[in-house]
Order: sequence, then C-alpha cells, then structure tokens
Amino acid sequence: MARDPQGALVALNRFGYGARGGAAGDIANAASDPRGFVKSELSRPVGALLAVPGLLPTTELAVAMYAYQAEVKAQREAAAQMASATAPSEVSAPSAGNSTTTMTPPPPDAPKPPPATPQSINVVQKTYRNEALARFQRAAIADCGITERLVTFWSNHFCISATKGEPARMWAGAFEREAIRPHVFGRFADMLKAVEQHPAMLFFLDNQQSIGPQSKAGQNGKRGLNENLAREIMELHTLGVGGGYTQNDVTSLAAIITGWTFAGREGKLGAPGSFIFNANAHQPGAQMLLGKSYDDTGAVQGEAALADIARHPSTAKFIAGKFARAFVGDDPPPALVAKLEAAFRKTDGDLKAMTLTLIDADEAWSAPLTKMRTPYDYLIATSRLLARIPDSPNQILGGLNTLGQPLWTPAGPNGFADSNAAWAAPEGMKLRLDIAAQVASKIAESLDPRDLLEVMAGDAASPETRQTIARAETRQQALALLLMSPEFQRR
Repeated sequence: MARDPQGALVALNRFGYGARGGAAGDIANAASDPRGFVKSELSRPVGALLAVPGLLPTTELAVAMYAYQAEVKAQREAAAQMASATAPSEVSAPSAGNSTTTMTPPPPDAPKPPPATPQSINVVQKTYRNEALARFQRAAIADCGITERLVTFWSNHFCISATKGEPARMWAGAFEREAIRPHVFGRFADMLKAVEQHPAMLFFLDNQQSIGPQSKAGQNGKRGLNENLAREIMELHTLGVGGGYTQNDVTSLAAIITGWTFAGREGKLGAPGSFIFNANAHQPGAQMLLGKSYDDTGAVQGEAALADIARHPSTAKFIAGKFARAFVGDDPPPALVAKLEAAFRKTDGDLKAMTLTLIDADEAWSAPLTKMRTPYDYLIATSRLLARIPDSPNQILGGLNTLGQPLWTPAGPNGFADSNAAWAAPEGMKLRLDIAAQVASKIAESLDPRDLLEVMAGDAASPETRQTIARAETRQQALALLLMSPEFQRR
C-alpha cells in the first residue's frame, strides 16, 4: 500500500463519493497523493457540465410541457363529452298513482365511447427520470467525485422542489444543468444571477406573481408584491439569518425584482420558458437596499442589487460556514471557516479558489471522519463500490424516497439538512440497514466482502471492521455489514 492510506480514505469519502469497485484502483491512486487526487478533477474546465443526448434546455422543455398539458386537457374534455353523450337518460312514468323512474338506453346511432388506450407518455415524469439517471450515472463514474459533490452542494443551497408543480418537476434537472453546473468553478455572483433569473426558481418562489403596486399592471388592480424570492435570496442564498438586513430591505428587493418572470405558453414576450423582464409589472422608481440607492433601470436594477449582495461581507461569512459544515463537520474548525471566508472575499467570490482553499487546508484533512453521509451520498457510494453504473433511475430514486431525501424535493426552500442529527437517527440507520441487506441479498454470492473492504478502505480499515466482516456467518451478512461500517457511512 502507498504512503498515506488514511489520506486516501479522506480524499475519497470527505471530498468525493467513495472508491469505485472493479479495477479502478482509487484507494491506491489516492494514497500516493491524496490532495493531488482530489485536485485533478478541478483541472477540467468543463468537468461540471452535463451534456447528455436527450437532455433539453428549459425553453424546449417548456414547449413540450405546454403541449402535453394541452393534450391532457383535450383528452379530459373529450372524455367528459363522450360520457355525457352516451349516458342513459332518465324518464319518469306514473304508474298506479306512484311515480317511478326508468332508464332509457341511448339510441342505436349514438356515438360509442372510444376504446381504452394508454394515455400519452407523461413527458414531465419522463424528463424528470431522464435527468435523474444522467445525474446518477455521472456521479457513479467520476474519478473522485468532488465536482459532483460541489454540484449537489450548490443545487441544495439554491434548491427548488419538484413537487411545486409540473414546471418545477419538468425543469428541476435543467435548472441544475443551466444555473448551477456552469458556475461551480466560476464566480458566486454569476451563479446567483443565473439561479435567481432561472424560470424554475422564479416559479418555485412565485416571483411571476409579484406585481409592483405602482406599476401599470398594479394600477389595473392586479395582485401586489410577493416577497418570497426576495426573502429567500437574503436569508438562504446570500446574507443568512442575522446578516444585517431588515424587513424593509426584503420589501425593497422584492420591488426591485418585480417584472422578473418567464414567458408562458403563448410566448408573447419571449420564447416559452425563457427569462423575461415584464416592464408593465415592475415597480417604478429608485429603491433603497442595505443603505444604497438603486435607480430604476429595469432588469439591470435587480442585477446590480444581486451583484452587491454577492460581495457583502455577510455573504462571505455565511457561505464559508455552510461550505465547511458540508464537507468537514457539523462544527468545523473556526480556522478553516476563516480561511474560506478570506478566500471568498479576496477573489470576489471565486468558487474554484474557495474549493482549492478547502482542499489545501490541513484542518480539512486532520478532522476525523465523523460526518454521516447523506442518503444520496450513501446510495451513490454503494453503486460506485459495487461497480454498478445505473441503467435505470428506479433503484436510487426509490432508495432516496425511503431514506427521506427524494431527489430535488426538499420540504422547504432551505434545502435538505446536512447534519448528523438529520441522518444518523436510529430509524434512519435502520432503513439504511434494510437497503444494505436488500442489496446484499441480490449480489453477495458474486463478491467477496473482504476484497471489497480492501477496495473501499485499504490499510485505513480499522481492526474492528475487519474482524466484523471476517466473523460474519454468510457473504450476504458480511456485505451488509460492510455497507454499514464507519469506513463506508462516514465522511
């Protein structure tokens, strides 16, 4: 074994998705230069992009969704008309002083109901599944996985929920591909702008419903300000709770971004599903935000405000702390957080520079592996260790639902929790054991868990884990125990 087996385990588990099975040799490769192994992925300028045949841009998905919705509506209306035309009529006939009702069948020449046919393929669900599979496959084959870990971090930070409605479910994958992935190694301000102007985020937080009270649309009696997006930008996306903003700032930002919406099915102001600025809904006039006045310059007013919020000291502090907690521990070393915050501020929010600062920090390597893998991390790590590239999204989607982290579907705009308290509860661990046992029951006889332990952890495997695997009564039991070991569950 090479010179730093523990460093190899940290490289693969803390920064990536764990070692791959088969002939990948990840543990040996990482052990020779753990930090270099992690950094190697960052040298690929387009490594975060996900260009897969069949995955369409938001605008094309919007056209397909609107066509599908129109088709479903037409089918329902036709079915209702057919049911009405073929329903037997009621005829009342008096008999012996009593009133009775008889059913008269439809005339022979009445139209017959069409034979039952399978409904058109639900393009919304099909798109969601295709996007999910592409994401799973990319994570399963990555060398280390740091790039995909970054994608999932930022996607959860700027989360939407696929249960919001058909547009959110249809656009969830495209949102990640278009607003998150291109900026993972870029500037935070650019990602922030892309996220807040993406139709998926605008729909999720209802900004298409936000109307300036003094705008043309507002004066016509339409609805007023909706502060959802403005509040979450400040509380969850940038400054954080206690970041120095007030309710007046939330209201001002909401006014500034009125008119930020997306084109609908008719495409009057732009291609369906594209970001547009609706001047008729925009609140006119200058706005005071965080002590600075922003002139009414249309969409540029909101873009200028976002650029300044991205550079705010509270944003650097909030992002650095959350980044450190996600990768190192629930209570990360203060020195590490300070380094990340300094890198963020010094480089004007260069996310690659902040990531390199994390990898170069000794604190990120010396902290013990005590943080529990999220359900997503756990299921992807399982696929990697067993050298199984998913050919269907079903198993991972089902596992995520079982473990409480359904894909792109957090319970609220604050995303899924990333803490031991959220994922290390007894019930959650029992469900993980159930999944480990199910996996083991299907493939245990074709694998030797002792060999897998070497692939997974090498010389970094503890004597306790080795003993537990060796004492297992069956291969199936040994594999299930391996998938529940600290070396596999912790990062």
